[in-house]
Formats: sequence, C-alpha cells, structure tokens
Amino acid sequence: MSLLILIAFIVILFFIFKKIWAKPKWQIPKGTVPMEWRAILVKNISFYSRLNFKKKALFEYKVQEFLLNHKITGIKTDVSLTDELLIASSAIIPIFSFPEWKYSNLFEILVYPDTFNEDFKFEGEDRKILGMVGTGFMQGKMILSKKAIRKGFANESDKKNTAIHEFVHLIDKLDGQTDGVPELLLEKQYVIPWLELIRSKIDDIYEGKTDINPYGGTNKQEFFAVTSEYFFEKPKLLAKKHPELHALLEQIFDQDFEILAPSNSRTQKEPGRNQPCYCGSGKKYKHCHLK
Repeated sequence: MSLLILIAFIVILFFIFKKIWAKPKWQIPKGTVPMEWRAILVKNISFYSRLNFKKKALFEYKVQEFLLNHKITGIKTDVSLTDELLIASSAIIPIFSFPEWKYSNLFEILVYPDTFNEDFKFEGEDRKILGMVGTGFMQGKMILSKKAIRKGFANESDKKNTAIHEFVHLIDKLDGQTDGVPELLLEKQYVIPWLELIRSKIDDIYEGKTDINPYGGTNKQEFFAVTSEYFFEKPKLLAKKHPELHALLEQIFDQDFEILAPSNSRTQKEPGRNQPCYCGSGKKYKHCHLK
C-alpha cells in the first residue's frame, strides 16, 4: 500500500513540475488591432507609415503577436499603451521580412524610468546605460529606459534608437554568440565582406572620418547594433554616405527601403469602401482600415 502511495506521490510531483517548467504555448492574435493602436503607430512609427496597405496589416499582426507572448513590466514607472507599442515595433522592425521569426530567447522586458548603472540602479550617480540584453540570472530579459524608448522614435535625425539597438543584439545572440555576425540572417558568402567592412569602418571611427556613432567603434557587436539603428532611422542618408554598408545591411535584414512605398503612393490599389478590407478581418474596408 505504501508503494502505491509513493508512486502516486511521484506522479503528482511530475505533473506539478511539468506544469511549472513547461514552455508557455505560443499565442496567436485573434482579429485585428483596435483603431487606437493604429493611430499610435501612424503618429510614432515612420517605418509603419512607409508600408503599403497589406504590409501595414502584417506589421500590426506581428506587433500584436509580440505583445501576446512577451511580458512588459514597469519598474517604478507606468508603462502606457504607447510605450508597449513602441517596444513591440522596435522588435518587429529588424525582423519584418521574416514573418516566422520569434524571439525565443526573450521572455520579459523590464522598463526603467531612466538610465541605470551596471548594478541595475536608476537612482544616484554613474547611470549611463540606456538598454541592456540580460545575461546570467537576467537571461531571457531585456531592460530598457522609458525615456530612451520614447526619444528613439521622437528624434530620428540623431540616427539613434535604443530599443532597436537592443533587439539587434538579441538577434545577434540567437546563433549562440553576440559577435556582430548574425549568422541566422547573414548568408555565408557575405560573412567575410561584412567582417572586412566592420574593420574598415571601425578604423574610420577611431580616425574621426565618419558620422557613425563613435560607440560603434567599441567592438563588432556594438558596430552591428549602432549601424542597424542608422539603417532603420535614416536609410537614405546611410545609402548616400555609406553605400557598401547600406547594401550589406539590406542583405542582412532583407529590406529594401526603395520599394517600401509610402501609404499614399498612387501605385497602391486601395480597396473600395464596400470591398473586403485588405487586412483579412472580414469587415468592409470602410469599417476597418479606412477609419
């Protein structure tokens, strides 16, 4: 009798631990995003505004999917809907051309009110960190400064976007090494040219011959993240000043900004008011995205 009790106890423990440690089921969005979300995206995300109708719907879907599957927690600060959408957009922009992409190495984003230090304190002196991808006991987490998140999308002329920077680090890290070579995105024939270009551009940074953020000269991984910010914030300027760098980043992210037609382009065929909306919601266009 005691053996049966022991077996039953072991079985119960097994199912308890299985439930605790089981990976959460990936959630799929149901329906379209609220109109309020679209208004925030249009106002704040120029990348989204440049997309055509169908790609806007895909962007909305991916943002919704990201928020369903990643926890965002404010640490001594409130996190608004706008903050959540800015974070999700930062995650989606770099991998937008890869619809099946999932940030499998990220579970939670911690939002701090301001800059913080290496001890994760956001009060006192020596606070210079704007964002960080967690390691060790912070594995699977990302920390972002709320001020930096908002500034990244409010000021595109500075070629900086902290949240995009940190998500690029996460992309870099997915192949097992954060080394500036995103092997999951970069085809093998481009690896050597990419490394040679990094060395050349870092030399230019040290010699003061470039407009690339000096922080990009720290190492290869920071160069990749810094130039990715530049690529997504000011693509035309990057193409003009650094054509070879722009071309390789296009290869990495599989994004050609020349063919990202703005939403008011005459080349797009806008649905009629009473036709089904392009986003697949099943509603008429006048009751969905036309609003």
